[in-house]
Amino acid sequence: MVAGQASGLIHPVILCGGSGTRLWPVSRQSFPKQFSRLVGEESLFQATARRLSGEGFAAPVVVTSADFRFVVRDQLSAIGITPAAVLIEPAPRNTAPAVLAATLWLEQRAPGTLILVAPSDHLMPDPASFRLAVAAGARQARAGGIVTFGITPHTPETGYGYLELASAPADGSAVPLSRFVEKPSLAAATAMVASGRHLWNAGIFLFRSDVMISSFASLAPGLLPPVTRAIDAAKPDLTFLRLAPAAWDEVDAISIDYAIMERAAGLWAVPYGGGWTDLGGWAAIWSEGAGAGTDVVQQGPVLALDCRDSLLRSEDEGLQLVGIGLDGIVAVAMPDAVLVARKADAQRVKDAVEAMKAQKVAQATAFRSDRRPWGWFETLATGDRFKVKRIVVLPGAALSLQSHRHRAEHWIVVEGTARVTVGEAVSLVSENQSVYIPLGEKHRLENPGGTNMVLIEVQTGSYFGEDDIIRYEDIYARQ
Repeated sequence: MVAGQASGLIHPVILCGGSGTRLWPVSRQSFPKQFSRLVGEESLFQATARRLSGEGFAAPVVVTSADFRFVVRDQLSAIGITPAAVLIEPAPRNTAPAVLAATLWLEQRAPGTLILVAPSDHLMPDPASFRLAVAAGARQARAGGIVTFGITPHTPETGYGYLELASAPADGSAVPLSRFVEKPSLAAATAMVASGRHLWNAGIFLFRSDVMISSFASLAPGLLPPVTRAIDAAKPDLTFLRLAPAAWDEVDAISIDYAIMERAAGLWAVPYGGGWTDLGGWAAIWSEGAGAGTDVVQQGPVLALDCRDSLLRSEDEGLQLVGIGLDGIVAVAMPDAVLVARKADAQRVKDAVEAMKAQKVAQATAFRSDRRPWGWFETLATGDRFKVKRIVVLPGAALSLQSHRHRAEHWIVVEGTARVTVGEAVSLVSENQSVYIPLGEKHRLENPGGTNMVLIEVQTGSYFGEDDIIRYEDIYARQ
């Protein structure tokens, strides 16, 4: 048993495995929208973690993929939150297995504990109001009910599912839930909003761990054995916990709505009337900016002349975006990709991403800059026999001891001091100094200083893919 159960704390479970392709080019498979600063100075994931922290909340359990485990660690550390656990899914299996894995992990440590499941990519600018809504549903959840939180609709939105309440809510308290409604037609959505008994489904749930496990046992029994085995055979990986891959391969992909919520008994809904959006596309980003009283939203180095009803956004301080006479346009500029679309067609960005994937366009899924647990690198130039990168290594961080089969490397330090291992030799390389790494030689790069170390790497050879790395030692335990 842990302190959370004894004190009645709510244990947040944060799900962050989505890709967010409708917000391309800012959100891509290699770094999706929940980790990006789309609105404000923090990422959506950081804002979610803050919203589910403080008085009444235990440390969060995060469920993510191996690719994002260090992003999760670093972004939580940046806002002063230490997670109770970061569970690594071997492969994406939708939300039901992720929720069940986190629930089983918590049940083993605090039987019957209260769990709040939330996506990591929603914007809720009034966290205090949301916490009040959670408190309003806690009594029913502690008594054995499953509580979902619905957004009070202000328009007949056809892009969301709905919750149909047994009666109209009176004072923000929990109301029995009659059923879930799939994304409706405009006419159906208009009727539901007018009824006063329907809420947008936000995908946020509050329940006791033992109640949810019993629900899986009766409603989705095929999921319980393999997910249980994946938890029981999970292996520590630094500060993370990797679910067992063999067991996880047997898990069916299904959402928590389909597996449990749409068929469970004893459901309640709490209406939430504060600001909320799932930022499902660029039109939603425009709406958030337009709330300030302008219909032309400008973000970054942008100039708009005689424009209306448009979003102009530049993600690079060195890239000036100019719009002239635009009407109903979304224009998003990044160093390696530019999106221009009618605002009414912005949802079709997902189709464009799929088309680029089919054409093997690198920008469909990856950025020119690539984050690593030790820092990041950016490709500056490429040719048939060379590649040039800028590499930034964080204080105290170190790349793996490695070698390459197909390339040699030249390193020139431009900021800070590097500790460089080449073969058996270890040396300090300062600003304006360089070092050569012959093809096939074991080498390592470390930053012993207290500020970022920056170097320019010139690769020469026949192949420059990131899979041409043989690792011998790695403090980040990467495969």
